[in-house]
Amino acid sequence: MSGSRDAILGTIRRNLRRGPLPADQAAMLDGRLATHPRHLVPARSRVSRPEQIALFVKNVEKEFGTVERVPDTDAVPAAIADYLAAQNLEARFVLAPHPELRDLPWNTRPLLEFEARPARADDAVSVQHAWAAVAETGTLLFPSDAARPTTLNLLPETEIAVLRASAILGAYEEAWDRLRAERDGAEPSGGFMPRNLMLVTGPSRSADIEQTLELGAHGPRRLHVVLIEDEAAARTTLSEIADPRPEAAREPVARPGEIANPAD
Repeated sequence: MSGSRDAILGTIRRNLRRGPLPADQAAMLDGRLATHPRHLVPARSRVSRPEQIALFVKNVEKEFGTVERVPDTDAVPAAIADYLAAQNLEARFVLAPHPELRDLPWNTRPLLEFEARPARADDAVSVQHAWAAVAETGTLLFPSDAARPTTLNLLPETEIAVLRASAILGAYEEAWDRLRAERDGAEPSGGFMPRNLMLVTGPSRSADIEQTLELGAHGPRRLHVVLIEDEAAARTTLSEIADPRPEAAREPVARPGEIANPAD
């Protein structure tokens, strides 16, 4: 891998007619890569744990997603079965082959049918394992690996993400910190970062055509989060979180089928 990388970078340098970086510039870049300096972190994510979890739920719903809280992992199969029934969908889905999902008590809902594998074009529903989430924007994070196939986030029209409340982080910087800590020489990664890290904020949507918002433009048209309340903060009831944004900026750009604001 290192030899291939050096060959590619060497070709780029030759085409740019530039040799290796001067020692001072190389040292500056090496220092930046080693220290991971942080940019500004929005104040709205630096709140208490109950507020972070509530902020995540609020932002998911703002982006046309839905959230159902469950007390523990045993309640996940029932939550999925109820959601599929409420959406008038078949009780059949493709499951991420992640140990936490495979070990759920699926026998409590015997009518559910699933296969643990990557998704195919004809799969209508996927159940995916969410590695982490960011409260700041209501975003789910899915590092690619064999137990969390990327196709589950793209091909089915409905994606159900199973997320532990303890995996909700305040800001993106915290997510990168956690990923580096988990991947720094640890097995089975061997210190390598994942091939990609998919960030999902609500269902797929686009307003490219006549500024009319359509869901499912490039991926799932439904995103449902089953939130496992595995820490006390997730079970704390809060009043509505104060939103520092102006009133006009608090609502979604448009509802599905409505005209979006071209200025947004």
